[in-house]
Amino acid sequence: MAGTLQKALEKALNERQFPFGGQPPALTWAAAGAQVVAAADGGVAIRLELGFPADAAAERLREPLQEIWQAAGGSGAVPVEIATAIRRHAVQGTLAPLGGVKNIIAVSSAKGGVGKSTVAVNVALALRHEGARVGILDADIYGPSQPIMLGVAGQQPVSKDGKTFEPIEAHGLQMMSIGCIVDTGQAMVWRGPMVTQALNQLLFQTNWRDLDYLIVDMPPGTGDIQLTLAQKVPVSGAIIVTTPQDIALADAVRGMQMFAKVSIPVLGLVENMSTFVCPGCGESTALFGQGGGVATAAEHGMALLGQLPLDLRIREETDRGCPTVAADPQSPQGLAFSDVALNAAALLAQRPRDYKGAFGGIKVEQN
Repeated sequence: MAGTLQKALEKALNERQFPFGGQPPALTWAAAGAQVVAAADGGVAIRLELGFPADAAAERLREPLQEIWQAAGGSGAVPVEIATAIRRHAVQGTLAPLGGVKNIIAVSSAKGGVGKSTVAVNVALALRHEGARVGILDADIYGPSQPIMLGVAGQQPVSKDGKTFEPIEAHGLQMMSIGCIVDTGQAMVWRGPMVTQALNQLLFQTNWRDLDYLIVDMPPGTGDIQLTLAQKVPVSGAIIVTTPQDIALADAVRGMQMFAKVSIPVLGLVENMSTFVCPGCGESTALFGQGGGVATAAEHGMALLGQLPLDLRIREETDRGCPTVAADPQSPQGLAFSDVALNAAALLAQRPRDYKGAFGGIKVEQN
């Protein structure tokens, strides 16, 4: 009987859809790391080995596993063990990993005004809330917004050696932005080479400390910063942010094509401002159209990481320097951002691992 139950449970884990990862592709529980193991009492247990953080989401994972257990014929509750190990994943070309950072995730829009920076900071905070060590780099040199969003406007980074910066701490994140170095009221009238030099300094001369993820808040467009990122920065994956209307979706597609040309994998698409939530009655209205992000993701065979509301609360919390996930991670808005972060991290965990730093140098000598 025990053998039959174990086989039924293994079959279910190979068939049932894992709650995170987006559509498509649909991850199964087995593909996400669930396996049947022997329990201490001689029965069976489920061990879930995840490649992404899920401290806060643990109960959201245990409940469906119990349902799968019951559906497979089990009685009572099955023991569930959840373990996480965040690993370094492959990057484009022959680029070497960045010291102190396991994975760099670029959040891009290819178009301004779609809420990319709000998505970036809340994704970073959501990963932090799940137990990861996370940093955020504000790569928008002309219009840095992360210092205001994280409530550190006016703070400047410290340099202990006169050559490198220590990241600024904000809501548990390590962050760096040109907005913390120059006067926030100063217009950045810089040409391309100066902008790319500034990005290189912010990224490579910051002492990032043992990060699982570094979220890069990209500027809009497909210009100098994007090219520098593709050529010099080891990126594990990208997230594209759009709104539902056609003009934004067209730019999102161009962003996807740009990342494809430079061999950076796109983890998925986020449809921001999907619906407007009335602050008075709570009614939802699709101000910018409906289903555009869903259709675009399906058309291009990529995951839809989430649909986020246009909500007054999100704007208010971000403006006062305490973004939604930091203010109330269990709110409907906070959980929506958390789902985006978990979907992206789950898909990244399925990507090939990076082994460039796993082997020592080989020296050939002729005797």
